[in-house]
Amino acid sequence: MSHPAVDNTATACSGRAAIPTPHGVFQAIAFRAPDGVEHVALVRGEVRGGEPVLVRIHSECLTGDLFDSLRCDCGPQLRAALVAIAQEGRGVVVYLRGQEGRGIGIGRKLQAYDAQQSLGLDTVDANTHLGLPVDSRDYGVAAEILAELGVQGVRLLTNNPDKQDALQQHRIPVVERVPLQTQPTQHNIGYLTAKRDRLGHLLDLPITHTDQNGKELQWRR
Repeated sequence: MSHPAVDNTATACSGRAAIPTPHGVFQAIAFRAPDGVEHVALVRGEVRGGEPVLVRIHSECLTGDLFDSLRCDCGPQLRAALVAIAQEGRGVVVYLRGQEGRGIGIGRKLQAYDAQQSLGLDTVDANTHLGLPVDSRDYGVAAEILAELGVQGVRLLTNNPDKQDALQQHRIPVVERVPLQTQPTQHNIGYLTAKRDRLGHLLDLPITHTDQNGKELQWRR
């Protein structure tokens, strides 16, 4: 099952089942990485060979994906990706576990959140204030999973050029970057601005928003 261009030696399927979702049925396939962490690919349609596949590489975000935290855009991005793939009829969400908080873990992520609130720091400065890396994620296992699935070309759902570059470095061809825009909120506009201005994400953020009374207001960043 290995992709000929990827050195895939250890990541292996550990279970699979059909999962009904509000967006249709996906095949959930678990993959165990060499470090023992199990990641999940949600697959819709036939993705082996043929035309490039719509793909979302999504890092685990307990606060956003599960608890619907408004501080980030992770939950809305995950759901938007599932909708896009369902509409396409063919695609993959690779859900990378163990990458909470861009790789720092849930406890340290909450420490960074507290630093943002108490010290007025953005997401980048909060990490560096705590002596933590800004982004320590690795996408090698995602490349291995795509290879195992037989994906030969990717249309990548992302606003992050670094993610696109990382897949290319692991010799997974990315033929197109597909923007994944979500609606900002008063709680995450500062976070999104930092992702755009300091982390290089390609985001088109509105200058104003409309409140519940229909009044146009400037975002508080």
